[in-house]
Amino acid sequence: MSFIESMKQKAISYGNRLVLPEGTEPRTVKAARKIIDDKIASQVTLLGSQSAVAAVASEAGVSLSGISVVDPASSELLAGFADAYYEKRKAKGMTHEQARIDMAGVLRFGAMMVAKGLADSMVAGAENTTGDVLRAGLTVIGTAPGSKTASSCFVMEMKDRSWGNDGLMIFSDCAVIPTPSSEQLADIACSAAESCRGFIGTDPVVALLSFSTKGSGGKDENVLRVQEAAKLLSGRSVDFVFDGELQADAALVPSVTQKKAPGSPVTGKVNTLVFPDLGAGNIGYKLVQRLAGAEAYGPFLQGFAKPISDLSRGCSVDDIVVTAAVTLVQAGKKS
Repeated sequence: MSFIESMKQKAISYGNRLVLPEGTEPRTVKAARKIIDDKIASQVTLLGSQSAVAAVASEAGVSLSGISVVDPASSELLAGFADAYYEKRKAKGMTHEQARIDMAGVLRFGAMMVAKGLADSMVAGAENTTGDVLRAGLTVIGTAPGSKTASSCFVMEMKDRSWGNDGLMIFSDCAVIPTPSSEQLADIACSAAESCRGFIGTDPVVALLSFSTKGSGGKDENVLRVQEAAKLLSGRSVDFVFDGELQADAALVPSVTQKKAPGSPVTGKVNTLVFPDLGAGNIGYKLVQRLAGAEAYGPFLQGFAKPISDLSRGCSVDDIVVTAAVTLVQAGKKS
């Protein structure tokens, strides 16, 4: 079973609820129909004025049967959401008036639905920028306990199944933080490990990558950042195997690992790569995708207290459905 099919099957079995804030965007409305019809979510909520959402659905030839439509501006939830947002942000200068204005927007309203447990996950970005989606997530939902960093990962599905876990690997961070600090790299490693568990379904083995292996690159600040991240992970007593700093070949090829980092606990077992910066991550996943013919799924956001995902504004209906399935899986199985 492919990664995508496994995510859809998991989402169906989990029965989680989805909010799609961009309810007046035609691809989103079509995706909502497919998600409900395929039972990928137990409930889908589109945000926007009732008349506008209905008009878009009619134009697209989509029935809204079984799909909830909520207008944030007139919702009975708005006042309570605004109060909660004010309390969360008042130390940063938020006013009651501005909280109500912000919460009447679809992105923050959708994020508050997730924060309040009225939805299990949120997917947006078909017509909003990544920055807008991230801001809504960070200001309303916040980051996971023990982390200050929201980041991203790609799930790479290799043609050669000997890599990672039956050909599946996590690449992180390839889309969010240009030059992460040591603390951010440690946070990214922890989030990527959780993504490995959730998406690939196996124990994470994490390599923190660099152009240097165990000090071979000298005292360059980019080497020191990765070395310090590894020390921070050791201090956190994390529940996954990791090593760093490692060059890519030292991380992935056991014979090279034995020469450059003898005794490394990740030898021959790496399934999660943490890149030292966004340049390396973005270039790395695209090289593997194009030269090795790997499938690259994502980017999926990680590190939030509750799951949200960002879309490309050029996304297709199927892209939205797949991203929704993955994000619904991130929410976990309810007991």
